[in-house]
Amino acid sequence: MSKEKMKGISVKKNEDFSQWYTELIQKAELADIRYNVRGLVPYRAWASITIRKMYRVYEETLERKGHLPLIMPTLIPESNFMLEAKHVEGFSPRVFWVTHGGDKELEERLALRPTSETALYQMYSLWIRSYNDLPFKRYVSGQVFRYEGADTRVFFRAREFHWIESHDVFATEEEAKQQVIEDMETTYEMLQDEFAIPIIFFQRPEWDKFPGAVHTYAADALMDSGKVLQLPSTHLLGQNFSIPFDVKFIDENNDEQYGYITCYGPAISRIYGAMIALLGDDNGLVLPWDLAPIQVVVIPIYRSATKDEVLEKARELETALKKYMKETTIKLDDRDYVSPGEKFNEWELKGVPLRIEIGPKDIQNEQVVVVNRISGNKESVKLVDLKNYTSSYASNFTKELKKKHSIQFEAQVQLAQTVDEVKKAIGENKIVCSGFCSIDLDGESCAELIEKEVKAFVRGKRVDTEKHKFEKCVVCGKPAKETIYIARSY
Repeated sequence: MSKEKMKGISVKKNEDFSQWYTELIQKAELADIRYNVRGLVPYRAWASITIRKMYRVYEETLERKGHLPLIMPTLIPESNFMLEAKHVEGFSPRVFWVTHGGDKELEERLALRPTSETALYQMYSLWIRSYNDLPFKRYVSGQVFRYEGADTRVFFRAREFHWIESHDVFATEEEAKQQVIEDMETTYEMLQDEFAIPIIFFQRPEWDKFPGAVHTYAADALMDSGKVLQLPSTHLLGQNFSIPFDVKFIDENNDEQYGYITCYGPAISRIYGAMIALLGDDNGLVLPWDLAPIQVVVIPIYRSATKDEVLEKARELETALKKYMKETTIKLDDRDYVSPGEKFNEWELKGVPLRIEIGPKDIQNEQVVVVNRISGNKESVKLVDLKNYTSSYASNFTKELKKKHSIQFEAQVQLAQTVDEVKKAIGENKIVCSGFCSIDLDGESCAELIEKEVKAFVRGKRVDTEKHKFEKCVVCGKPAKETIYIARSY
């Protein structure tokens, strides 16, 4: 087997997704699972560059919509957790606790932040005084830690993950509801337009909402494996946290009122995992233009007799590209100890959007060969036309990527009237649409039966327009109050 083939991925994505994903992470040098704390994974340079870009574009969007940044401590006193009962019940089993400072046992356990509500709202009670302080919109970027008992998968599910949280306080419940809608709009703007990941929002069932929330709304992306991956979620917390944490303000009538709170959590590392899984192909990563660590790679192709001439022209080409592609990262791969074929495979594996090849014949013909990472197509472009070509290519690359992966959600949906039909459709890697008695707690026993019998989960009801309607619950046969979606999930 050639070196080029050995460096590639050994399985096809549609034949063994799990092995494909594992090999891609390893061979593209995205992360290293050999760190000796289970579930905590070092991200390598190639992934870290993209993740930093993702943070930047998300933070800029939040700030454009009125949020200001905060930096919060990673440790949270246990007493903070105890103030909201449902939050305690939901998160305590997954908390990492710090019990000692040096050799001294602490008087109070400290939690490694699993989420920031109980840290922020204690401070919000000190910072918010008057209706003039509202709306109060802040965000935190950083890591959170959760003791996940289930199997971990790099980027998808870990014990440490990287995310942004926005936590907002309003004078009225209606303003808080409007913020939840804005959070969903932000998610579509970021994931679909910037990251080329098709999603759909569901209102989660009562038994699957964020601990302490009034309602939870979460975006699901459909992976090639047939499973869905939960991406950003937004939560209407109402006054469930403002009352125990004393987050209140003096209104225009000089009366004291409790604020209405929302929180929103895009997990950047998980979104990155979704990009790997959804956009990647049998040759490796495919990344949106602005998020790729390198957008253009120039590869000189020569024999000994033509080396000096080709390298000189390749360097001239690199200089010209940098001059008129100012916002673009361009690399000239002039390593003489790596064959052109190995270079092709390496940069395809790492998802560089545009490859430009130049050899002796190209110099003679005053042209270059360009290779499209999405389609793999090659074409010759005259040097005099290259500026216009690359400008158009850069502008359209992410749009083409989005178009290719804009999953027609309805095409993935299988309608089901019985549990057996649900089981069959799930086995065929479909998302199931069915009637359901209730996404309130009354329906939890029916959801538990689906989880037990089908090994899938009720994702909730669509937030956008629902066109399917059912008369009976797929499980118990009672009149259907809701149309819900069922899928396997990561």
